[in-house]
This record gives sequence, C-alpha cells and structure tokens, in this order.
Amino acid sequence: MKQNILIMQSGGCTPVLNCSLYGLVQEAQSHPASIGDIYGAHYGMEGIIDGDLIDLRRTPADEWLRIAHTPGAVLGSTRRKLRDEDVQPILHTLRKHNIGCWFIIGGNDSATTGHAIGQAAESDGLPLTVINIPKTIDNDLVLTDHSPGYGSAARFVALATMGAAWDAEAMGIAAPITIIEVMGRDAGWLAAASAFAKRDERDAPHFIGVPEIPLDETRFLDCIEDAYRRYGFAVAVIAENTRTPDGKPVGEQGEPFYIDDFGHPYYDGPSRYLAAQVSRQLGVRTRHEKPGTIQRSMMACVSQPDAQEAEMAGRAAVRSSIAGERDIIITLERTPGDDYACTTGTAPLVAVGSKVKRMPSDYLDPANHFVTQPFLDYARPLLGDPLPHYGRLR
Repeated sequence: MKQNILIMQSGGCTPVLNCSLYGLVQEAQSHPASIGDIYGAHYGMEGIIDGDLIDLRRTPADEWLRIAHTPGAVLGSTRRKLRDEDVQPILHTLRKHNIGCWFIIGGNDSATTGHAIGQAAESDGLPLTVINIPKTIDNDLVLTDHSPGYGSAARFVALATMGAAWDAEAMGIAAPITIIEVMGRDAGWLAAASAFAKRDERDAPHFIGVPEIPLDETRFLDCIEDAYRRYGFAVAVIAENTRTPDGKPVGEQGEPFYIDDFGHPYYDGPSRYLAAQVSRQLGVRTRHEKPGTIQRSMMACVSQPDAQEAEMAGRAAVRSSIAGERDIIITLERTPGDDYACTTGTAPLVAVGSKVKRMPSDYLDPANHFVTQPFLDYARPLLGDPLPHYGRLR
C-alpha cells in the first residue's frame, strides 16, 4: 500500500543537513508504488502541531539540486521539546494527512522525540513508522561511527585554526595570542579536529581543551606562555563547555544566560575569560574568537565524503521504511580495511535518544593537551580533501 510521508528537520543546522533532505526526497520519489504524498513540516514540530505542512512534490528537480548544497535547514528547524499537550495535536495532523512514516533529520534529542511519538501513536491505534536520519556537527550520537555534519564542521575548525595561527604569527607583539572557542556541547570532537592544523611543533594549536578533560587554569596559562616564549605566538582551541576540575564551565559567572527546552544551559563561554587571563599574565593583546554558527554553515568548507554520506543516510531511511523497519535511526558504519569506506546500518531509537558519545580516552593526550594518533586516523578521512600546506621563510 502507498503511504504518505512527513519529513522534519530538527535541532542545530549542519552544512549537509539539506543533503539528507535531498537524498530522502529523491529516494522517496523513486518509489511511486510505495510512497504517495511527500510533506515537509515547516519549522519542525511547531509546524506539525499547527498543521503547517509543505507539499515537497511541488519543488522542481533543478531547485532540489540547489537545495542539496544550501546551508541551514530549508524546511526550518526546531528546538522545541515534546510536551504532553503536544501529543494529540501532532497525532491529529498525522491522521489528517494520512501519514504512514515520519522521518526526523536530527540528533539525540530528536531521537527521544521520535521514539515518544512512535509509542504514543501505537497506543492511540495509529499505524506510524518513525525513522531518524542522524545529523550533528558535535559528532556525539552513540551507535554510529560518526554523524553527518561532523566532517564538514571539523574541516572548518581545522582551516580556521590554521588561518588564525598564521595571522597571530604575522602580527607578532601587536596581537600574538588567540583563543578559539568552538561548538560541542558535551564532547570535544570538534575542538579535537583543530589538531589537523598542526604539521610541526611550531604550528598551532598549542593547546586543545575538551569537556572530557578538566581544564586546570594554571596549566593552561603555563602552556600558552611556553608556546609564546618559544615561537612568538600561541593559539588555543577550546570547546564551548570545557570545564574546570570542580566541574564548572570555565569562566562561569553566575547563572547561564539561557536554558533551552531540553535543559541545555548556555554560558558566555570560556574564550573571553581565558583571553583576559592570558593578557593579564603576559601583558600582551589576546584575541578571543567564537565562530558560532559560521562553523556549521560555511559551505566552502563542506567535506565531500560528509555530503555524500548525508545524502546516503537520507536514501537509506526511505529504503528502511519500505522494508518495514520502524523506531530506528540510520547509522554510518565504517567498513574494515586500509582504505576508508562507509555503509549504513540501523539502531533502535530508544538506544540513542538523550545519550552522548564522548571522545574515548585513547583519542586524548592529557599530558600534552592534545590528541593521539588513533584520533587522527579516525577523523582524517571525514574531513575530505587534504588541507592546504602553507609556507614559511627559512
């Protein structure tokens, strides 16, 4: 029997979020015997609650090709947490449009939402398949080798670190030190990617701070001073929620300025605070850089493997729904061998929702405030083409 499908984009955007949407819609259109109408929810769950759906079959093929390479979320995203009063309006919209399968392109919070609605639909006698397509630049989804969106954002972080370092080195005494703060709410995968900027001892980063390793302020300052005295400049890359040994966010002063629907607190961030401490200790200008959403929307830094795998995950979700699978998330699975290759698999939504994949200990080198070779081997193919190799006068 034909079934109508509904697609929702959820959470923070990635550079390849629309690649998954493109793959999903193109695959759905290639199965006319199984799939009827294709709807998109305008601004995610808010759109479903309000009945604000978009007929995706009306978008022409040439526009879909542009959408695949567009930043953001063309459907509009959401960070709304499912509330008890949301369930019946959602089920009403699903019934009204005869939705048989709901695809959610999102992260671990979205997996929790999808599983909950799937259970509610079953209890209400509504036959509904829920399938998540993974996405997050944080790379913190469990049961998948990596997440669509991470490779491109990691490439951006590596390139930004290289650029900031060459600028700091060039400016010398005028502005020789830079602290870069990157995303990654509870895991250091993005900050760790800055390691690809380093080809020799002189190169940045000279310090990587991640949530998995508490940041001792004295050691941090000593490390930055040592790099500055040796090379005339220093660059540190710090994850936004790097914490002190007593578990507090670095530089925390009072209450968070914002807490989202899922209870995630947002602080001013460590870069401004650490830059001020370095300036006081060394008496030199210290810049603090916080690229923010640029790191998840810079299309010039898209990794080709990342874009291809995001589309592949969208297509795999459609095939899984036609095969009768439900309450699952698509996973990316690295195939064994020396040459990098990736396939898709599945995992239960209940095993993924609200869980966080932190960096394993063998990927981190706490003594040197850096990462290990196993991490570099893991992440290198995800960044795509080789990074540029800049030159120095001898």
